[in-house]
Amino acid sequence: MGITGASGVVYAECLLRELLLGDHEVKLLITDAAKSIMAHELDFKLEGKREEAQKQLREWIGLDSANECLEYIEISDLNSSICSGSYKVDGMIIVPCSMATLAAVKSGMSSNLLERAADVTLKERRPLVVVPRETPLNEIHLKNMLSLHRAGAFIVPAVPGFYHRPGSIDDLVCFVVGRVYDVLGLEHNLYRRWNT
Repeated sequence: MGITGASGVVYAECLLRELLLGDHEVKLLITDAAKSIMAHELDFKLEGKREEAQKQLREWIGLDSANECLEYIEISDLNSSICSGSYKVDGMIIVPCSMATLAAVKSGMSSNLLERAADVTLKERRPLVVVPRETPLNEIHLKNMLSLHRAGAFIVPAVPGFYHRPGSIDDLVCFVVGRVYDVLGLEHNLYRRWNT
């Protein structure tokens, strides 16, 4: 799972919590820009190197500090196992996904571990879910999303539905996270499905 510097890190917080509480193993990558957004939008300041940051993230999500389902990996660690297609993962989610990261992944550029992991996910034909959070969209954004879609990625914009009659911001966030779960074929109870 990658978190980039787009507004909407609340989606990442919810998704990360749901994945970990569901006993899914998560390798977490966070860009420097995302760390700034997390501090601004969620009052969560991630500090320190890998071990300290991993401990902070576990506490933030509400996990026991010894929980091993979460592994935080520095985005500069291009020697990480997830750089290789031979390392088996079920898929990758980038939430929220900035337009800069989306453009880099679409172009096959790998200037950091998040972009490299996304590139590997695509080349190995594993599910890549991209959750862009930008509005309005220009033609370049739309073309980049179409190119990624054609390359096999799932594009799940952070656009909540309202038919489930949300009563809170959490309900809106859970809807988008539930749609991410849906494209990955994972069971959840994050929102009430359409039923006439």
